[in-house]
Parts: sequence; structure tokens; C-alpha cells
Amino acid sequence: MTAVLAPVPPAPVRDQRPPRSRTRLADHLAGWGFAAPAVVLIGLFGLVPVVWSFVLSLQHTDLTSPGTFAGGENYAKLVADPLFWDAARRTLLYAALFVPLTMALALPIAVLLNQPVRGITLYRMAVFVPLVTSTVATGIVFGWLANPQFGLINALLEGVGLPKQGFFQDPGQALYAVVGMTVWGWLGFAVIIFLAALQNVPEDLVEASALDGCGRLRSFWHVELPQVAPASGFLLVWLTINGLQLFDAVYVTTKGGPLRATTLLVHHLYNEAFVSFDGGYAAAIGCAVFLVVLVFTVVQLRFNRRTSSFEVR
Repeated sequence: MTAVLAPVPPAPVRDQRPPRSRTRLADHLAGWGFAAPAVVLIGLFGLVPVVWSFVLSLQHTDLTSPGTFAGGENYAKLVADPLFWDAARRTLLYAALFVPLTMALALPIAVLLNQPVRGITLYRMAVFVPLVTSTVATGIVFGWLANPQFGLINALLEGVGLPKQGFFQDPGQALYAVVGMTVWGWLGFAVIIFLAALQNVPEDLVEASALDGCGRLRSFWHVELPQVAPASGFLLVWLTINGLQLFDAVYVTTKGGPLRATTLLVHHLYNEAFVSFDGGYAAAIGCAVFLVVLVFTVVQLRFNRRTSSFEVR
């Protein structure tokens, strides 16, 4: 009589896959590894200067020797400084003109550049070229064009019987001349953003509006324009940030003159830091500019979030 042995069950196969937590940790480490260079650069050239500016704003320093602690004296001086408030008023006026003018001109140009016509790529490139032109070159060209004695613009005005204008050399016109020059320089950027938004409008929506009897203008107003709202929100924030921090165009063309007519906040900061060598007070102005830009950005982002689908995550 032979014994029958029961079959031995196979040994369970162990899962060779690593635990989910270990996989997730490896993914996080890989992600931070790729992002590390950008994080280091942003921290080094973005965060560190902001913190150091706040530290300097609490000191009396000429930027060449060790500073002494000043507490809130620089901020008290800022509040009582009429030149600061004049520069702030001009900066707000500049931004209030620059931002809406740029957007109002860019949208119809983007609509025209969205048409299927021959040579459209050349037209788009021509609109975008001013943005990649250096501010120094732009300032020199506009200085020649608007020169009161031999400028081309005044020659054209004189040719049609109008008086010559001072433009950058006239205290009453200089700020508006800077607005015109910077609108020309940033127009290409705004056009490209609007053009990209228009090209992303679903064709079926436009065709459905046409089938419902909407004309071209009504279709644009009720179908395409709402789809462009996120791009409008982005441009509103981006152009406002750049408008409140304008420096290079003013420095190249007018140096803040004539009679401080174009001295904006950042140019006033430059004068205090590198002309008067009052580094602590200049740093306080920089912190004030940072706060103003931050407030405007937060308010606009909240407004855009309520009125459109534009949202920064």
C-alpha cells in the first residue's frame, strides 16, 4: 500500500514592484532635480535681492561703506517726500494710458492678422519686430523722429501746416511721447497673445453662430471675444506690471526730464541710489514699488478670475 502525497502548493510570487510611496518619492526627487537649476536662479536673482532690499531699507548707507541701522526713518522720509508722490502720480498716469492703449490697438490688429491672406506671415513678423528691438535702439530712433529741429514727425506736421511740437523736450508732452513709444514697442507682444487666443477659438462655435443668423460682427462680439477673455486678463496683469516698473525707455530718451516730467518711480529710485547715493532710501522706494505691483497684480487676478476663466494655478 503506497501513500499518496498531497501536492505541494507553489510558493507565492512576491511582488517585485517597489512600494507606491517609494515610487512617489523617486518621482518627486526627479522632478525637483529637473527644477533645481531654475529654482536656484530664481532664488538667487529674485528672492535674495528682495530680502536684501528690505534689509537695506532699514539702514543709512551710501552703498560704498557699511550702513547703520535706521529703523523706519527711510519709510517716514518716503511718506513725507513730495518728489516720491509726484513720481507715483506720473507712474500711475503712465500705466493708465499705456495698458489700455496697447490692448485696444492690439485686438483689432490681431483680428486682421487672423485672416487667410497671402503674405500673412510677413505681416505678423513685421508687427512682432519692435518687441525684439533693443530699447536703446528704439529710444535713439524715436529721439531722431521726434527731434524739434530736424525730426521727421515735425517735418510732416510742418508740411500739412501744423506747428512743430517739442515731444520729448517739452515738459507737457514728454510723458505722452514715452507712452507712444512704449505702446509701439509692446504692441507686437499683445498682438501675438491675442492672435494665439483667436486661433484657439473652436471653429464649430463660429459656424454655429453663422447658422443661427449672426453676422460677422455679432459673431465676433458674442462668440470670439468671450473666448479671448483669458488672454485679455493675462495681458492686463503683464502690461500693468511692466508699466509700473518702467525705467529703460525713460533713461534712454529723457533721463527723467525735462523738469522731472518723466521721472517715474523706478527712475526716482535710480536717482536716489546712484546719483544721491542714498541707498537706504532708494531701497525703501524699491519696497514700496514692489508692494504697489503686488497689490495691483492680486486685485487684477481676482477680478479676472471672477469675470473670465483666466486663473493662475
